[in-house]
Amino acid sequence: MRVLLASPRGFCAGVNMAIEALELAHQSLPAPIYVYHEIVHNKHVVQRFCDQGVVFVDDLNEVPPGATLLFSAHGVSPAVRSIARERKLRAIDATCPLVTKVHLEAIKYANEGYTIFLIGHEGHDEVIGTMGEAPEAIVLVESPEDVDTLEVADETRVAYLTQTTLSVDDANRIISRLRQRFPQIASPPKEDICYATQNRQEAVSDLSAEADLTLVLGSQNSSNSQRLAELSRERGIPAYLIDGPQDIDVAWFEEVETVLVTAGASAPEVVVDAVIDFLRDRFQASIESRSIREENVSFPLPRELRSRV
Repeated sequence: MRVLLASPRGFCAGVNMAIEALELAHQSLPAPIYVYHEIVHNKHVVQRFCDQGVVFVDDLNEVPPGATLLFSAHGVSPAVRSIARERKLRAIDATCPLVTKVHLEAIKYANEGYTIFLIGHEGHDEVIGTMGEAPEAIVLVESPEDVDTLEVADETRVAYLTQTTLSVDDANRIISRLRQRFPQIASPPKEDICYATQNRQEAVSDLSAEADLTLVLGSQNSSNSQRLAELSRERGIPAYLIDGPQDIDVAWFEEVETVLVTAGASAPEVVVDAVIDFLRDRFQASIESRSIREENVSFPLPRELRSRV
């Protein structure tokens, strides 16, 4: 078996920052540290912190007054920040700056009287946080078909934003339909889908043509990981989203000569290594690293933690 190991893969700058922030808070502040929702959408990462005593909550009423609370990389709504202040929590904001950018765009367009179409997936933490910035002005759009049923008071005062972890192809299909329906629609000067999401999708697009099967390392609730598997399937290459070698079914590999291995932006490299070891041991796989682009992006720690480095 031949294995194509895609690069870029795995942790992005926002995930690196959020994980580093939680590690530093855990090391330097009184325990326990609380996190609102999962720090990133990966069960290995979350379980590692749980084993260290970090407490993940979905309701701020579960956090004792005065405790330390970290906001995850996906961002939160102003209502959540307000509750944190009321409970006198020591809040540390580990929101990815690229998500914060979308929040600021939503505030700007809402203040200017626009109806905002947010392209994204209902129920995703990032979408919930963004919509919370201007709930009266934002309408969620999940598909091109949704565009046909949109109703607004003023079709000349509309704008669109996107979730940062979408499929570029899917988002472009919806944007194209929006532009047809609303020729004057406004949009941010720089697109919202993040660099890491685009780079990982580009790697799958380029390399899956050489593969018979794609393995994507990532958890089922990771939007950007799901998109990588979908992208491979759209190109006719079977793909499986797995958390590690324990999820592999050897029957997948019948008549498979070349496997593409990649990882979503919240998947740690340790799970990639474990899958590579499995393929080597089981199929005597040879590994070929294939890089389509270099990444040198980094984000500073939350300001609440910078003095503790």
